[in-house]
Amino acid sequence: MGAVRTMILVGAVGLALAGVSGCATPPPADDPDAVADFNQTNDPMEPTNRVFYAVNNGIDAVLVKPLALGYKWAVPGVVRDRVHNVLGNLDSPVLLANDIMQTKPRRAGDTLMRFVINSTFGVAGMFDVADGWGYPYHNADFGETLALWGVPEGPYLFLPILGPGDPRDSSGHGVDIALDPLTWVGKGDVVTDLEYGRYGMTLLDVRVGLFDTLDKATSQALDPYATVRSLYRQHRAAEIEDIHSDTRATTPDWFPSQPGH
Repeated sequence: MGAVRTMILVGAVGLALAGVSGCATPPPADDPDAVADFNQTNDPMEPTNRVFYAVNNGIDAVLVKPLALGYKWAVPGVVRDRVHNVLGNLDSPVLLANDIMQTKPRRAGDTLMRFVINSTFGVAGMFDVADGWGYPYHNADFGETLALWGVPEGPYLFLPILGPGDPRDSSGHGVDIALDPLTWVGKGDVVTDLEYGRYGMTLLDVRVGLFDTLDKATSQALDPYATVRSLYRQHRAAEIEDIHSDTRATTPDWFPSQPGH
């Protein structure tokens, strides 16, 4: 397994398990409104989660955000777009595996065609040619796959480095790492350096994308932690619903129908 992602996953899970003792105390049973709010929030580890949230914010403030700002300032937008496309293209095998496990053949076909087209005509994924040819991008991860299989999300978790999530999505991260061919292909210093480079560029790419969304939302919030929790759950619920409701035919809409079909 890739050294970088293994270290991150093991460290995050270990810290999360170590914080199990820091659980929120349920309200008394004679206060039904408070009990209902506690159950709806579904954040029994809130004290520990808030500590990890504060730690992540500190790391972001002194390291990640300044690096992302420097990356945005120094690298032209057109180049950042090419980097974003390459990173997305590298994720295609994981997306394809999840599309198949989600029993979504049309989405799997889109992912496969995107990988083939963008890896060739798109110059190793730098240009998203496939989108213009009728194969749009979609997300797919094992956390979503588990959701479609009926696995409940469980309580809210905020994991160091990985950020907001839940037991279902956290275990999904591990499976996605195992599904990535780059986890298993190659050994040596060169591969390790490429692994670090890929992770570092992914971190910067994601962080730059949060400047105009999450940063603005949390800067105006009375309780940024609760805002992140709510936005994360809404986003995940919308992604899962998009997959669930995707009942398109296997062949693209523009594919010419044959006589008698």
